[in-house]
Amino acid sequence: MIGAVELGLIYGVMALGVYLTFRVLQFPDLTVDGSFTTGAAVAAAMITAGQSPVVATLAAAGAGLVAGIVTGLLHTKGRIDGLLAGILTMIALWSVNLRIMGGANVPLLREETLMTPLRDAGLLGRTWFGALIFFVAVIILKLIVDWFLTTDLGLAIQATGNNKQMIGSLGANTDGTTILTLALSNGLVGLCGALVAQYQGFADISMGIGLILVGLASVILGQAVLGQRFIFLASLAVVVGAVIYRIIIFVALQVGLDPNDMKLITAALVVVALLLPRWGVLKRIPSWRDMRGGRVRVSEAKGA
Repeated sequence: MIGAVELGLIYGVMALGVYLTFRVLQFPDLTVDGSFTTGAAVAAAMITAGQSPVVATLAAAGAGLVAGIVTGLLHTKGRIDGLLAGILTMIALWSVNLRIMGGANVPLLREETLMTPLRDAGLLGRTWFGALIFFVAVIILKLIVDWFLTTDLGLAIQATGNNKQMIGSLGANTDGTTILTLALSNGLVGLCGALVAQYQGFADISMGIGLILVGLASVILGQAVLGQRFIFLASLAVVVGAVIYRIIIFVALQVGLDPNDMKLITAALVVVALLLPRWGVLKRIPSWRDMRGGRVRVSEAKGA
């Protein structure tokens, strides 16, 4: 369970990236399936070549950022549909990732990584202290994202997602905000890929397959529980959703489900999380936001 929470918090970095495109920009970006592996590949290749894990991790985030820029340029300058632009970049990254790694996988078990001090101290997967470190790091990153979205540029990005035509008529550079958001999103995804590779001890060419489903499950599950009324709450929800997702997968494996069915389970989770609000199920369930002094407000309880 501790390992599932730790991995969920790491995947929370990726979920923040998916949140920027899927919720803020309203852009269906499939680049993440490729940029996640690119981040892992760059970090693994640089670490095995003797580079500092910190430098390798930052380079991995930069590689993801470049992947996002490519998708943004294809969409804004090439006038290619956003969904297709992401697919094209994702497919191209498969070959790029193989070139970076020089094969299908790169082992990191005997290399010095960002996780080595925690692993040597016996903190990973054994005590909650390791999970606490990851939690603090992800929350700091989440607060930076929150701050950025309240700046003028961040507000322009939100406006682009809400009404691209209107904000464009006011003189905003919607192409620029779109490219920037895709770059930042995939930069976070690449960073997550680097961290996951160092946590698991390897980078593999197939580790990003279906990752967009994991990201969507994290965003949708988290916001179904906590909501998305405010930026602070919405971004916190996607991190919580990533942890919930990993716990659900952990429980599914513990009860004996076939690991080959995990993608099916993920897809089912996304479908259920999307359909429950439409059926009004979540509206009939009192949430923590409805609590006042430990009690549900009478008027809302009656309405439920």
